Amino acid sequence: MMNDLSSLRQIIEGAILAADCPLNLDKIIGLFDGEQPTRTQILEALEQIEESCSGRGFELKQVASGYRFQVRQEYSEWVSRLWDEKPQRYSRALLETLALIAYKQPITRGDIENVRGVAVSTNIMRTLIEREWVRVVGYRDVPGRPATYATTKNFLDYFNLSGLGELPDLSEADEVGKVNEELDFSELVEEANHNEQGTALAAETATKQTLEEASAEARAIDYNIHSLFPVDGYTQSGRDDEKEQVERDNDAVLDNDIKTSPLPQVSEKSSSNADVFSIDDLDRED
Repeated sequence: MMNDLSSLRQIIEGAILAADCPLNLDKIIGLFDGEQPTRTQILEALEQIEESCSGRGFELKQVASGYRFQVRQEYSEWVSRLWDEKPQRYSRALLETLALIAYKQPITRGDIENVRGVAVSTNIMRTLIEREWVRVVGYRDVPGRPATYATTKNFLDYFNLSGLGELPDLSEADEVGKVNEELDFSELVEEANHNEQGTALAAETATKQTLEEASAEARAIDYNIHSLFPVDGYTQSGRDDEKEQVERDNDAVLDNDIKTSPLPQVSEKSSSNADVFSIDDLDRED
């Protein structure tokens, strides 16, 4: 039967439809006892399934963890009405932080603060880790040994990416006018200009970039925040609100220190090489 591509296609199609998570090639091969299809046969069947979805409201999508069926993005507005709950909304600060981690990984919290020109709220990092979009992958060999962060497969799956190579090119946003046109969100232009100035100043002192390079990067981040994160809602959050959140986090930590002082000594463990992965490793894991 493995020579019958039509039957193979139907088996794979049914398995992907019934699975509660994406199926990679190894999982698909594991469906068969005895005579197993080759990877070439499976890829050919997957290609036929993808072609058969043309003109339908759903598609076969390859993400980092494997293949899955999903509603086409252009129809999500109507399909989402099947659920009463509203999508979770994220602040601009959180999305900027996530974008920087995605493009600059592995990156420390201090690196993020240098580029953004403002302290990163503890709640932002906690949210990203709890969503399993970001994880600690190592510790930089400098005084203090700060943790380095990178994105996860869950991040790639959630945003329909098969690998980090599918991230939008930073050079796609050449000017604020183009960014505004892509976003269809005119009120962001003024805020983008403000962020551009802050980012350029931080970049000049922290990374010795020219003002032009820093400006281009700030505009690119503005563009990619919205091209990367179209699924969840987006809320504007000014620098003043973000600073207030950081101050609240600091006050909470200080209050906790007073109540629990003296603090126990925390031993520092170095991350093993197994904890650290590169962009290529993401493609090799499955």
